[in-house]
Amino acid sequence: MPNTNATAEQFALALDIDRVFAAPRDLVWRLWSDPDHLVRWHGPEGCALSQCEQDFRVGGTWRRTMTAGPGHAHVIFGEFLEIDEPRRLSFTYTNARDGFETVVTMDFVEQADGTTRMVFKQTPFISREERDGHGRGWNSSFDLLSAYLLLFGIEDWRPKGRPRMDGVAADFAAAKIRHEQEMEAKKTENREAGNRGVRR
Repeated sequence: MPNTNATAEQFALALDIDRVFAAPRDLVWRLWSDPDHLVRWHGPEGCALSQCEQDFRVGGTWRRTMTAGPGHAHVIFGEFLEIDEPRRLSFTYTNARDGFETVVTMDFVEQADGTTRMVFKQTPFISREERDGHGRGWNSSFDLLSAYLLLFGIEDWRPKGRPRMDGVAADFAAAKIRHEQEMEAKKTENREAGNRGVRR
C-alpha cells in the first residue's frame, strides 16, 4: 500500500489536472508507455531526461533523471500500480531528494471528435508548496506533450525528432521569447487603458 506514513492533511493535498490532447487515445497512451517517446516530451520546459528507464508492467519500476544543464540532476522513480491499456495508468512517484512518495493516476477518455481527455490526479503531498510546484511542472510538461503530438500523422507513430536532451537550450530561448512577448502585450494593454482614461 503506497505511502502509509502520510498524514491526513498531506492526503488532502491533491493535484487535479484535466487536459484534452488533439490525438487518438492509443497514441497518447503510447507516448506514456514507450521511453523512446518519453525522452522527447517529458519534463517541464527547460529540463530534459538524461535517464529514462521503465519496466512497463504492474509491479515494474521506473526511474528518470531530469536535468536543466551540467551539474543538475533531479531523480524521480516509482512503481507501476495499474496498467489498463489504453484507459488507465497509475504509478507511485518519489522525488529522490526527499523520499516522499505520491501516487499518480491518469484516466484516458476517448472523445467523440477523436481527441483524448486525460484526467490526472496526484496525492498526497508533503506540503502545499510541493503540490503547487508539481502542478507547474506537470502542466509545462503537458504543453510539451501537446506540441509533440502535432508531429504525428495518422499511421506513423514512430518517435519524432531527437530526444529533448538536445533541445533544452531551445526551451530556454522559447521561454525567454514568450516572456518578452507577454511583457510587451502587458505594456500595450496598459498604454491602451491609459489612453482610454485620457479620452474620458
